[in-house]
Amino acid sequence: MSETYEYVPHRLLRRRVHDLASGVEGELMAVINENVSDSATEHWTELAYIRVASGREITTSVSNIQPAGQELSGTLLDQPRTVAGRSHREAPMDRGRPMSGPGRAGDAEK
Repeated sequence: MSETYEYVPHRLLRRRVHDLASGVEGELMAVINENVSDSATEHWTELAYIRVASGREITTSVSNIQPAGQELSGTLLDQPRTVAGRSHREAPMDRGRPMSGPGRAGDAEK
């Protein structure tokens, strides 16, 4: 039977990191490639172990961590700005033009 985990080197080991999923900060203690399957079919994933201020360690996906002190990740900065959670493509349209609403420039034309 093979091992169910293996340690993976990571550039942020022993440094303060921020977990995007939970919002917590702590020290990255280890990155481990683990078999997280509970069946005969193996499913491997890289988990980051972060020690928080209380001394407990939490796990998260390696893709969720970034160096502490960075407000937004590069992927979030690339997203278009939206109003009320909708992009301009999802806004209601009136004959191909955005519909006017309270406080919109379209109201001034009437």
